[in-house]
Amino acid sequence: MHGRPRKVYKPEEEAASAAKAVKLRALQSQFMSNHHNKIYTKEAVDLSTKLLEINPEAYTAWNYRKLAVEDKLSRIESDPDLVKTILDEELRVVESALRQNFKSYGAWHHRKWVLSKGHSSVGNELRLLNEFQMLDARNFHAWNYRRFVVELTNRSEQDELQYTEDMIGTNISNYSAWHNRSVLLSSLLARKADGFLPNEKIPDEYELVHQAIFTDEDDQGGWFYYLWLLDQTVNVETPLLTSSWPSHDSCINLPAGCLNDSFSEPGSFPLILYFDQAVGGVSSSTVTIDTELKGNENLVWEPVSKKNYQVSCVWVARLKYMSSEPCSRKEYKVTVRIGVSPGIVSSRGCNFSAPYEFIFTAHVHDTLEESKEGIISWTDGFGIWDAESKDLNSLVSLDQSNAQTDSKWRQEAIAEEIDVFRAFPDSKIGKLTLARLLMAKAMISDEAVKGVHYNEILQLYKDLMALDSSHYEYYKDEHSVALLRKVTSSTEDLSGHLFRYRNMNNFVCLRLNNLSLSRIASVEKLLFVQMLDLSHNELHSTEGLEAMQLLSCLNLSHNRIRSFSALDSLRHLKQLRVLNVSHNHIGEHSVDTTRYLCSSPLSNSEWTQDEVGRQVPSVVTKYWDAYFMLRDLNLKQLDISGNAIAGDEFRSFVLQVLPKLVWIDGKKLES
Repeated sequence: MHGRPRKVYKPEEEAASAAKAVKLRALQSQFMSNHHNKIYTKEAVDLSTKLLEINPEAYTAWNYRKLAVEDKLSRIESDPDLVKTILDEELRVVESALRQNFKSYGAWHHRKWVLSKGHSSVGNELRLLNEFQMLDARNFHAWNYRRFVVELTNRSEQDELQYTEDMIGTNISNYSAWHNRSVLLSSLLARKADGFLPNEKIPDEYELVHQAIFTDEDDQGGWFYYLWLLDQTVNVETPLLTSSWPSHDSCINLPAGCLNDSFSEPGSFPLILYFDQAVGGVSSSTVTIDTELKGNENLVWEPVSKKNYQVSCVWVARLKYMSSEPCSRKEYKVTVRIGVSPGIVSSRGCNFSAPYEFIFTAHVHDTLEESKEGIISWTDGFGIWDAESKDLNSLVSLDQSNAQTDSKWRQEAIAEEIDVFRAFPDSKIGKLTLARLLMAKAMISDEAVKGVHYNEILQLYKDLMALDSSHYEYYKDEHSVALLRKVTSSTEDLSGHLFRYRNMNNFVCLRLNNLSLSRIASVEKLLFVQMLDLSHNELHSTEGLEAMQLLSCLNLSHNRIRSFSALDSLRHLKQLRVLNVSHNHIGEHSVDTTRYLCSSPLSNSEWTQDEVGRQVPSVVTKYWDAYFMLRDLNLKQLDISGNAIAGDEFRSFVLQVLPKLVWIDGKKLES
């Protein structure tokens, strides 16, 4: 375990171990008999003590002692001396067990339970902890227990913070001390204790951690703390609205009547809110809509998340614009106010505290033509988009809707760290840290200098891929994130990848093909995209695309997708009509079901109520991952050619799951 070689025992040691096992089995047998019969005599309790002396990890024995203590306490009058005697004995047994095995979970939990009875000297507990931590300064059980003891005392967090600094000074490789320091600082910074304002304290912490990482570059304890500090510098606790669709001051065109290829539900269109972190509580009371469009008084907001979680970065509602009443107006202004009343809360418990308002105009047109039923081509029919186009500027929301009010100190802190690491020795960890710092700088920089930062970041990750092949895939993912950040950092960069697709009412098409992307990022800047070409990349999954609620056509051909489970996020795209996953690796490898308690999710009886599930249960069982992904879509065109799975049986199955399909693998189906 942990790289330690297995010890080879001598014959006499093996004999002693066998004798110990025989004794242990005999004790366990008698102990379990006492436990089942609820015998709490002195002899029975002493037997459990002997068992724990041999095996401190006997959880049942610790639980038995709790029951025995409760039984004794219930039989005596409120005599403080007797109570003290009983609980002191428990503390003695725990201490004896810990001296044998300092990492015994059961022993530490039992000691916490005894202290919760309101007995024991806290000073004695700290003395014992100091003794144990001298033997093993990094033991996380002791640090965890220390936090528990400190909460029972009036000992200040500042004193404990100094204790962590003393322990780090003794051993810079003390992971637990670094971790405890981050826990204490998080609390002190959150409540803005005296001398603990982020803009004052965090720069000081950088000085402390520099001493550790420059003393021993290969020690990871200080680096983990450095990453935590960087996170505190870049991110704010309170959630922010990052982007929306429609964006502020934009104008959207809506088809009159039922000619509606743009949106999945005729007579309505989606409103999309994208936050910088997962939030809950988005509702008609926390987000209000001011418009003359009828029937939108109580909009239902839904999170776009896995497993129907009620927290998400992305929230969607459908705004109605068609009614049975005659309407002479064709232009409507819509005002959306977010955070008008409390209730939007992040998954970490922080309130959305920066109310925001955006306004857009909706034009209802009678002249929009119905799209042709022909096959969607990814090679013809595209028009180039002018970088200076007013339409582009109104569609793309490239800046955070809520700017950080205290960003100056953050920028200065990051700039200082960049200077430090430019002088750092040319090493893997130095390059990686510099890349992360430059990424943080780019995220909060003016548009004019972002491109310079991203170019350097991309080169650093290229260098790292060449230097450190064991972490190649990680660097590749980070390179992809940086590249997409660069593409979406300005309208000039983005316009080089944007096109209009003439055959579908000039749909907005974003072409990110042939970029060697292995990961998707920056989707908050792409909520307006209706066609997306990600072909000829190195993607393994579509995670992130669920935010792009307007997406109607998606090209994922020539990637590295291995199963339909990797496409699971597409289930949330209700507008999706065209999907190309040709020439991937679907079907070459069996689906990993080890994360399930059973062989597949089909053990849930829900699927048997589905018509396809009743008709061909054996085929559904065979292709269950495709079934669960495809059944929620309303595709008209699908291309699966070039995959191992693309046989006649699977195509027949697809036609049953997707009854509205018109084109498959480039061929039109007979009516």
